[in-house]
Amino acid sequence: MPKKKVTTKKRAPKKVTSAKKLKTSAKHEPPAHHDKSLRDHVLYLLRDGGAHVDFDRAMGDWPVQLAGAKVANFPHTAWMLLEHMRIAQWDILEFSRNPRHASPSWPDDYWPTSDAPPNEKAWKDSMAAFKKDLRAMEQLVANPRTDLYAKLPWGDGQTVLREALLVADHNSYHLGQLVMLRKSIGI
Repeated sequence: MPKKKVTTKKRAPKKVTSAKKLKTSAKHEPPAHHDKSLRDHVLYLLRDGGAHVDFDRAMGDWPVQLAGAKVANFPHTAWMLLEHMRIAQWDILEFSRNPRHASPSWPDDYWPTSDAPPNEKAWKDSMAAFKKDLRAMEQLVANPRTDLYAKLPWGDGQTVLREALLVADHNSYHLGQLVMLRKSIGI
């Protein structure tokens, strides 16, 4: 029996759309469901990020008497790390929302001058200020009126998204150091 000849229709090649023809808004706004998803992910990173320890677990019950404790082969105390995190986070937050903000001098003004807090009040105040500024960054990211993608007019290419990710990254790095310091001290 002779074989039937099978004919197949050839599909037209997919039309390639140039990047210039893709629809984008002037404000770089993604669809609402993508925007909410991104905001939720960034908030997750700022709060604890799953793989990252959160601030309260790393610092919550740290005794002020051990805030200035040094361990071998580690250059920082808990006080030094806490103050550095507080100052850097405050600077990033203020840069993100205040066009007249002037950053401290790097690196000297981003680190405390002493190994230990002057008193328990300074220790508690620093922790409270860190938490307050972190909440403010979270609110900035969560606000749907904040354009996460727009370049900050007073910057040189930074966006709120970039600054929020910088806060999450910087905090997670130093919180990891605090966890190691905590274990080394035996808290």
